[in-house]
Amino acid sequence: ACQAMLASLVLLLGLPLALAAEPPTCAPLIPVTFNNATVPGILGQWVYIGGASKYKPHLAELEAVKHAVFSFSPGSHEDELNATETMRVNETCVTKNTTKIHIFRHNSTLVHVDDQVSSMAELIQSDKDLFILKHLNNNFLSLSLSARTPNVSKEHLEEFKAHLHCLGFGEEEIFFTSEKEACPLPGEKTGEGSAEQQLE
Repeated sequence: ACQAMLASLVLLLGLPLALAAEPPTCAPLIPVTFNNATVPGILGQWVYIGGASKYKPHLAELEAVKHAVFSFSPGSHEDELNATETMRVNETCVTKNTTKIHIFRHNSTLVHVDDQVSSMAELIQSDKDLFILKHLNNNFLSLSLSARTPNVSKEHLEEFKAHLHCLGFGEEEIFFTSEKEACPLPGEKTGEGSAEQQLE
């Protein structure tokens, strides 16, 4: 019995080492510090890939969003961004123009105000082509992944899923979008022919 106890103790002690050997597993979520170098890095277009939430009403929204593209442009002052988004909610394509995102540098948060409802999030340090948000609402944890292109590498996807499993999310709390469900972006022509971007 003593030997069995010793063996299990060795296993337990060996576990942190085994986990430490795989950096993406259970890596801490470290917020990006917003400054004059990092803010320009989030400007431009992003494709929403998927998300997970512990907040039950939010799960219905995540399930309904089949595809989404959003972009950030500079706002009227340095700590404000204009955001536009085009998304398919179930069968309907919706475009929202210029909602405001406020950047709070002192605590590394982004605040999105929409119809008097504000939502806060931290941008998590990651690859420059990924946009991982930790949403800080209702004391329920939510995490979302967006990327510069719809084709996220298998490694990046696995890393995101590892974060989710680490944080205790089950498969039923995680929803991913599909590129097949993409809506035409404003200024793009639908149908055959090349997509034509609207000139600002």
